[in-house]
Amino acid sequence: MKEYKEPLFRPTEVSDRIVSIDILRGIAVFGILLMNIAGMGLPSPSYGDPTIAGGSEGWNLNVWIMNNLFFEGTMRAIFSMLFGAGFILLTTRIEAKGGGAVTADVYYRRTIWLLIFGIIHGYLLLWAGDILYAYGLMGMFLYPFRNVTPYKLFLAGVVLILIGSTLDINDYFSTRKNFEKAQIAQATVDKGEEPEKEYREALEQWEATQKEAKPSQEVIDERIESRHKDYVSIVKSLIPVNRMFQSKFAYRYDVWDILSMMLIGVALFRYGVFKAEKSYRFYWMMVLVGYPIGIGVNIYETKLIISNDFSILSFYKAGMTYNVGRFFTAMGHVGLVMIFCKANILSGLARRLAAVGKMALTNYIMHTVITGIIFLGFGFSMFGKLERHQLYFIVIGIWILQLIISPLWLKYYKMGPLEWLWRWLIYKQQPDLAKHSPVTSNRRR
Repeated sequence: MKEYKEPLFRPTEVSDRIVSIDILRGIAVFGILLMNIAGMGLPSPSYGDPTIAGGSEGWNLNVWIMNNLFFEGTMRAIFSMLFGAGFILLTTRIEAKGGGAVTADVYYRRTIWLLIFGIIHGYLLLWAGDILYAYGLMGMFLYPFRNVTPYKLFLAGVVLILIGSTLDINDYFSTRKNFEKAQIAQATVDKGEEPEKEYREALEQWEATQKEAKPSQEVIDERIESRHKDYVSIVKSLIPVNRMFQSKFAYRYDVWDILSMMLIGVALFRYGVFKAEKSYRFYWMMVLVGYPIGIGVNIYETKLIISNDFSILSFYKAGMTYNVGRFFTAMGHVGLVMIFCKANILSGLARRLAAVGKMALTNYIMHTVITGIIFLGFGFSMFGKLERHQLYFIVIGIWILQLIISPLWLKYYKMGPLEWLWRWLIYKQQPDLAKHSPVTSNRRR
C-alpha cells in the first residue's frame, strides 16, 4: 500500500487559516450561546416560549423579540455553512497532495469523532441541546458531494430547505385540524355525550400536545428541581431528552436545517464568499436583500405569536416561514461580517474574534462547562431562578472571558486543547501544541 508523507496527515497550520472564516466562526459561536442560554438556564420549552418560565414582559419580552428577529436559527445556519466550508477545505487539501482514498478515511474519522464528542457532550456534560452529534451525523452525507459544482450544491441546499418548509406547513395544518376536531369533541363531552372515536382520539392528541407545549406549573417545578439534584441524577433525567434529540428529532429536522446549510456553505466557499474576496457591492447586496426579507419574515412571525398570546397554533403557523426568515437573515449576517473583515476596522476586536473562532470547539464546550457550574445542582444551582433578561449578563461575561482567554492561549499554543485532541484522533498522531517547542511526537513516514 502506498505510504504518504507527513504533510498529508498534518492538521491545518496557522499560516493556512482563512482569517475571515475564523472571525465569522467566532461570531457564530458567540451567537449560539446567545440562543442556547435560555435552554441552559430555564426549563423546557422556555427556549421558544417565554410564557413558560423566565418572564414574558418588559425586558424579558424584549430580549425574546430581539433573538427572534436577528438570531434565532441564524447562528446555527452560519455554523452549519462553515462546517461545509471546513469539509471542502480538508478534502481538497488532502486530495491535492495525492491522498486518494485516504481523504475519505481522514474525513470520516473526523465526523465519527465529532459524533462521539456530541454523545459525550449531551449525556455526560449535560447539554441536551448539543449540536456536535447532529453535525457528525449530517456530515456523513457530505463526502459524495465534494466534486459537485457550486450551483448544484446551492440548489440542493435550497431544495432541502423547501422540503423542510413543506413538512412545517403540513405540521401546522394537521395540528390545526386536530385542534378543531378536539374542540368539537370537547363540546360533545361538555354536553355529557360521548364523542365519536375519531374526535375522541383528536382530543387525546391535543391534550398531549398541550401538556408538552404548555406544561403545568407542577411539571415546570419538577423540571427545575431535577436540575438541582446531584450529577448522576441529572444524567439519568436527561437520558430520554438526549435520546429524542439524537434520534427522532435529528431525522425530522436536522436534514433540512443543518445538511441544507452545509451544502450551501460548500457552494459559498467555492464562490469565495467566506474568504472576503468578493466586492463590497456583492456583500452589501447580501445585506440589503437578506435583511429586509429575512427580518421582515421574522417580524411577521413574532407579531403573529404575540398577537395570539403565544398560543400553540401561533407557533406552528409561524413555523411555516421559519426557514425562509432564518436563511435570508443569515445571508445578511454573512454579508455584514465580510464587510467588517474587508474594511479592516476594529482590528483588535477582529483578532480576538478570530481567536475565538480558531478555538470554536473548545469555546463551545466551555459554554456548557461554565453554565453547568452556574445552573446545575453540583454547582451554584441557579437553574430556573433567573429571569430571561438576566441570563444575558452571564452571556456577556462568557463572551468577555473568551475574548481574553482565546488570544492569550493562542499566543503560546497552535490550537485549542479540544482541537488538539480532535486532530490527534483524526490523524492518529499527536500534533504539536506549543508554538515554540521541539517536535516530540512520532510522525508517520
